[in-house]
Amino acid sequence: MIDFKNRTVVITGAAKGIGAACAELFFKEGANVVLLDTAKNESGIDDKRWHFINCDVAVEKEVKDAMDHAALIFGRIDILVNNAGIQRYGTVVETTVEEWDHVFNVNLKSQFLCAKHVIPFLQKNQTGVIINVASVQAFLSQKRVAAYTAAKSAILGLTRSIAIDYAPQIRCVAVCPGTIDTPMLRDAINLSPDPDEVMQECVDMHLAGRIGTPEEVAELVLFLSNDKASFITGQAIRIDGGLGISIGGSKKD
Repeated sequence: MIDFKNRTVVITGAAKGIGAACAELFFKEGANVVLLDTAKNESGIDDKRWHFINCDVAVEKEVKDAMDHAALIFGRIDILVNNAGIQRYGTVVETTVEEWDHVFNVNLKSQFLCAKHVIPFLQKNQTGVIINVASVQAFLSQKRVAAYTAAKSAILGLTRSIAIDYAPQIRCVAVCPGTIDTPMLRDAINLSPDPDEVMQECVDMHLAGRIGTPEEVAELVLFLSNDKASFITGQAIRIDGGLGISIGGSKKD
C-alpha cells in the first residue's frame, strides 16, 4: 500500500484530463492536494485536504504566490506534478511567433517556473519529487506539430538538469504518454471532417489496440512519486501502449 498521508502534492493543469486523474488518485491515497489551473476542477470534492488555486502557470508571480500559498496552508510541499499543456498544430512556416511562444510558455516555461519556486520548499524537507509530464512526441513526431514536439522534447533536457543539480535529495522524472483519452485529444480529433476515422487511426497506432486513459497515467505518476521508486531519477518513462516501437510492414505472420 502506498501511503501519502501528510504529504502535499501540487499539480498543474489539474482541472481535467491527466491532471484531474492525478489529483483524485493522490487524494484517494491520503495526500494533501493543491490543484493549479485557470479553470476549476469539477470533481465535487470538498475536503480540507483538497485546495484549488486559480493560477496561470506561465506567469512567474502567479506561480510563486501559488507555491507560497500551498506551503502556508499545508506546512510543506513534497511533490510537484508539472502537467499543464496545450496542443497547437502547424509547420514552422504556418506557426505564428505568438502561437510558438504560447505553446512554449504553457508546456515548457511553466515547468521551469514551477520547479524554480517549489524546489526551495522541497529542500526544506531534504527530499522531494518533481514529475514533468512530457509526451511520446519527445521521441517521435508527426506532421504539423512543430511547436508542440519541440517543447515536449525540451522537457526531457529540463528533467535531466533538475535531477543532476538537486540530487540526491530531489528526484525528477519525465512521464511520456502516448495517445490518452483526454479533452485535449477529443478537441483535436473533432477538428477533423471525420472524427471517428481519426480516432480509429489513433487506436491502430498502438500495439495495445487502444488508446490510454488518464487514470493509467496517474497510476504511473503516483508510483514514481513514491519512495518505492527512489532509485529512478532523470529518466523519461514512456507510457504509450507500444506506440512507435514497430516499423510496420506486412501484417502476415
